[in-house]
Amino acid sequence: MPEAPSLQQLDRTYVRFNGRKLSYFSGCDYFRLASHPKVIAALQSGLKKYGLNVASSRATTGNHKLYRQLEKKLASFFHAEDAVVVSTGYLSNLVAAQALAGNFSHALIDERSHPSLGEAARFLECPIVQFKHRDPKSLQLAVARCGPHSKLIILTDGMFSNDGSAAPLADYLKLLPKDAMILMDDAHGAGVLGKTGQGAIEHAGVSRRRIIQTTTLSKSFGVYGGAILCTCKLREKIISRSRMFIGSTPLPLPLVTAVLQSLALIQSDKRLRRRLLANRDYVKSALNGAQPTSANPGPIIPIIPRNSQEVSDLKRALLNAGIYPALTKYPGSPASGYFRFVISSEHSRTQLDRLIEVLRVKLALKA
Repeated sequence: MPEAPSLQQLDRTYVRFNGRKLSYFSGCDYFRLASHPKVIAALQSGLKKYGLNVASSRATTGNHKLYRQLEKKLASFFHAEDAVVVSTGYLSNLVAAQALAGNFSHALIDERSHPSLGEAARFLECPIVQFKHRDPKSLQLAVARCGPHSKLIILTDGMFSNDGSAAPLADYLKLLPKDAMILMDDAHGAGVLGKTGQGAIEHAGVSRRRIIQTTTLSKSFGVYGGAILCTCKLREKIISRSRMFIGSTPLPLPLVTAVLQSLALIQSDKRLRRRLLANRDYVKSALNGAQPTSANPGPIIPIIPRNSQEVSDLKRALLNAGIYPALTKYPGSPASGYFRFVISSEHSRTQLDRLIEVLRVKLALKA
């Protein structure tokens, strides 16, 4: 996979590319908190107060009261029993799986799950079975193949980053055995989905009793790191059994202070979510149903070109409209790549209108 071009982010919703300032509809900083003045100030204050790095594992001399403070704040926000903070979102699935190893007879995974879930499944030390993307019937068949006395864990994204679709958690829970668990990577759903931003669990209206929710702190929260929303019992297992947790240096404390501030902003400033949802609905409504993923709850608009000529044509149209043409080539995506436009709470109406104009022409031609 070729290296992506270098970009300089500007003014929260723009980038500098080849000497031009272009509107930026990529990345997944849904509230643009990575550049929020209060988050930056909290980071700078944390750096001055705590230094850059504890330089030791939390299992030895690198623990600090701020980690537990953040875990309790995250557990409260997500209405989870407890939480564990780890150094990256990718790592959260691996750490959880190491703590769960040996507890299940089969791991059933959505075929389009994030690569970190695929790696996490191998740590579970049991056979891995794929089921069709977001397909309860396919999952039901996979459950049946595992046998009547199987102990199952299902691995899936909460909100899928390619198109903003959500896992049908309610359907999954209805057909699963009562002792089955779900390990759900909610990196994109957390902060975005649900009435209060608790993610895919709240969006689906289900209990989290049988769901382990993992997330990143680098998307909706705009900072860095990862978190596992879990029971107190699982937290104890992670701390005692996960080699990755025990042996890794934790999140730098200045980043912890920044996450605490971004979490406070998401909780207190209701305008952030209102603007995000309003911008999402404005764009999807303007496309008048021409976009097949318009019903998906996430603020994401995917466009899949049919050939290299369509790639070139759309790139040219976007550049002419002053929009950065982010062609995504990611594991599991079409060979020629696809365009994914991510709507944020901070995009202006002018920026949205320019994107809509380009996409209307593109979708009309494709139809």
